[in-house]
Amino acid sequence: MTRYLTRRLVHAALVVLAVLAVVFVLIRLGGDPTPLFLPPTADAREIAATRHALGFDRPLYAQFVDYLGRAVRGDFGVSLRQGEPAMGLVLERIPATLRLTALAFAIMLLIALPIGVLAAVRRNSFYDLCGMLFALVGQSIPTFWLGIVLILFFAVKLRWFPAFGSEGVAALILPGITLGMYSAAIATRLVRSGVLEVLPQDFVRTARAKGLSQAVVLCKHTLPNASIPVITVLGLQVGTLLGGAIITEQVFAYPGMGRLALQAIGNRDMPVVQAFVVVTAAIIAATNLAVDVCYTLLDPRIRYT
Repeated sequence: MTRYLTRRLVHAALVVLAVLAVVFVLIRLGGDPTPLFLPPTADAREIAATRHALGFDRPLYAQFVDYLGRAVRGDFGVSLRQGEPAMGLVLERIPATLRLTALAFAIMLLIALPIGVLAAVRRNSFYDLCGMLFALVGQSIPTFWLGIVLILFFAVKLRWFPAFGSEGVAALILPGITLGMYSAAIATRLVRSGVLEVLPQDFVRTARAKGLSQAVVLCKHTLPNASIPVITVLGLQVGTLLGGAIITEQVFAYPGMGRLALQAIGNRDMPVVQAFVVVTAAIIAATNLAVDVCYTLLDPRIRYT
């Protein structure tokens, strides 16, 4: 297991490096951002001086090597707009985004597990039809549209929750539901299919023949064996939630790192965008590693050598 974890950590570091390299190149394909940092009356001489000061006049490979060398030492550059360390700006927003993502993940599980299990146990029934209808509608509704509808109904009309901000638990409810609904729809279908695959197997019939109750059969024998593919996709949903947080945070004016990244993209603030990508890639890589470790806890037959 130790060798496996070490190999996965090295692999995760290489993935983060590859993602950073791709983003470093792509963000510079939009053209020279130097004029954005100068007044419209700036002449060619001022533009050239600013471009040299920012280092944009150097070859792309030289810029990347220099940036990578500083990033290894923990220096991810300074925000071109705010004049503060880019990584520091992103790290300040991480707690808010993680709170929102954790709530969305919890909402996803609270919705997907009971609906998926009920739909599988009552296959082809009214409950199954409602569960699959929810899964279809949940994956079809655009995130930004759902957020706007929730704001209009629960914040503007009923005044139950605030429409924006991050003060208090109430401010997390609407963005958490908005962010978690799409993943809940996907997880519902996965839970249903996983339980349906396990229910006909021999060990489940044996458990029922022993006289065990339906709840014990489901919780102790069915769900652990059906959860391996579900856990795999749930780990991937963390990346989906982090990506969806960019839109959700913008709709609800939520001060997370997704909204910061969106503003940085609009302002061509390259260091902040690159710092955001590094943090996001590291979180996703750590989540995938945690999912692999969870396999051994759910199924003792799985061992990494």
